[in-house]
Amino acid sequence: MTTQREAEMVTTTELGAERPTDASLLVRGVSPVLEVPFTADGDVDYHGFDRVVRYVLGTGVTSAMFPGFASEFHKLSEDERRRLTEILLSHTRDRPDVAAVVAVQDHATQLAARRARESVEAGADLINLLPPHFLSPSRGSLEQHVRAVLTAIDPVPMVLQYAPTETGTSLDADLLRLIATDHPNLRLVKVESSPPGPLIAELAQGTPALAAVEGYAGVQLPDAVRRGAVGTQPGCSLTEVYVEIWQRLTTGDGEAGVDLHRRLLPYISYWMLDTERIIAAEKLISVRRGLFASPYCREPAHRLDAEEVRMVDRLLAEFADFLPHLG
Repeated sequence: MTTQREAEMVTTTELGAERPTDASLLVRGVSPVLEVPFTADGDVDYHGFDRVVRYVLGTGVTSAMFPGFASEFHKLSEDERRRLTEILLSHTRDRPDVAAVVAVQDHATQLAARRARESVEAGADLINLLPPHFLSPSRGSLEQHVRAVLTAIDPVPMVLQYAPTETGTSLDADLLRLIATDHPNLRLVKVESSPPGPLIAELAQGTPALAAVEGYAGVQLPDAVRRGAVGTQPGCSLTEVYVEIWQRLTTGDGEAGVDLHRRLLPYISYWMLDTERIIAAEKLISVRRGLFASPYCREPAHRLDAEEVRMVDRLLAEFADFLPHLG
């Protein structure tokens, strides 16, 4: 059901295309998290990242996120992160049909608010906020942190990322609705709990209703869609497959979507047993597809064994109809 927020007017830009007044409406369907290619020596491959951005935006998605866990954000220097973000924004800031979701993961509230403001000033359409989690901050500290960043970027919309497996952070629908009541620019929650469906449904049914996107590589995507998810944020090496699954699940061919997801599930459920494992697998997929040259992951990292490499090749053979070579 369309909410009042989603019924907002659209504006006509100088480029002649329609753009929602609320950029969060572009974070619908598949919203990939961009990976960062490195050279075989471990340096950032900026040209390769530019190709990643071009590829993702060429699949028909209306938003992309950077940097996330799939981007190895915790292994980037400030200068590298800044340069990579600028590459993304150079492709999105003048386009009315796509939105750049720029992520903020700083533990200190002051630094998070500053990075969020600077990202908006640079051209970010939305901010994705990962709440602080080092040394188990209190519930009150988490709430204060989220509110401070929302205030710093108001009225720019925020996606609040809830990833309890990776962070140990505990949030609930009541707290999120309380924050959204005071800060209406909290537009979306990225739900990566396991399973995500119950929280997605609870957020959608409350007052104010909060839209949710599902993460965690789309392992629970069909259930998330049934419970009201408006999008999914997987890694980006298989974007075309996720787009096809999403279209089938949401356009009256749901069983065909479930069938396609069922084919993908043995791969992503295995890789998602370890975040570093799926990062390594997705990078090898991108290399096999000709997107960039090296599957290198900065240490500490997961090194795919021979059977895991064969698993990647089996996936590429099985989904060849959806995953053309990009070289």
